[in-house]
Amino acid sequence: MPEPAEEGDPAGPPARWADGAATGVGSLPGTDPREAAATVVGELPLLPHLPELPARGVGADMIGRTAGLLVDIAVEVVPSGYRVAARPGRDHRRAVDLLRGDLDAFDEACDPVRPEWVKVQAAGPWTLAAAVELHSGHRVLTDAGAVREFAASLLEGLRAHVAEVATRTGAHVLVQLDEPMLPAVLAGALPTASGYGTVRAVGRTEAQDALRDLVSALGAPVVVHCCADRPPVRLLAGIGAVGVGIDATLPVFRGETAVPAALDALGETWDAGTPLLLGLVPAREPASRPQLRDVARPVFELADRLGFDRSRLGALAVPTPTCGLAGSTPEWARRAMALVRDLGQAFVDPPEDW
Repeated sequence: MPEPAEEGDPAGPPARWADGAATGVGSLPGTDPREAAATVVGELPLLPHLPELPARGVGADMIGRTAGLLVDIAVEVVPSGYRVAARPGRDHRRAVDLLRGDLDAFDEACDPVRPEWVKVQAAGPWTLAAAVELHSGHRVLTDAGAVREFAASLLEGLRAHVAEVATRTGAHVLVQLDEPMLPAVLAGALPTASGYGTVRAVGRTEAQDALRDLVSALGAPVVVHCCADRPPVRLLAGIGAVGVGIDATLPVFRGETAVPAALDALGETWDAGTPLLLGLVPAREPASRPQLRDVARPVFELADRLGFDRSRLGALAVPTPTCGLAGSTPEWARRAMALVRDLGQAFVDPPEDW
């Protein structure tokens, strides 16, 4: 996290984004980066995120985009997915070019607004290692040395990416590491290349150490996001991240199906002063459009259940959609972002009838 401004240094960076901020998870529908960037900055002015547009195909999805950030490691597309390549080829160059165009559009959208903070997203080291294949066809995850090389390459690529975004936008940059595959990595639930077995489970200490090393060396504040059914919240809260992102509408966190251990982990995270990025607005348009009070209910129930005063939600909760919005319509994507923006404001200044 950026250091607070020293006494007499009014231009020093803020300790954190503004209370009441809301943001997106990452992806949006469509293929027009300028339209996407303008929408994000307009709807989420306190913490806009660099949009991802996976509908454009190879190199625009989470894994391809992140692979394009890697230093001295190239990837290509094969029938089974992304695979390490001997040298950068068409697929790698496409990912790099798409990101460059996205940054141009985001810079242009931010220019009249000049947000104090912006967010960028990348696959975390474990999800990346689980999703990319070695030359042999086996996952990078099966080779401990390759995992370390990928983590080091990702670190260098993210450093350069953060520096460029900061220079272009003039904003402080928050990095979101997406780890949707981490629970499967920990459980040893990923199939081998043959499909007849599973890849060995990675120990929780090993997984946490690798994430902690990346976070501590990056030099920028990091939030880690896992929208899987049972995210390892305690593990993620122990890596030095400034926030942990989850889908707060999952049964494990709500109502009669809530798991006490899962709730305890959230309470411990808040007790430590670490904000939660709470997925509250459906990623796809529901049959009946929810109102602001409907999407606020899960987080109010969570605060009450954990014994936290609702007045602290502006600082401890950053509302987001439950997941990326790539599968939604453009109309719902805009509505979802408007809802999380209004929800963030409501955490700071609740409507009188609440």
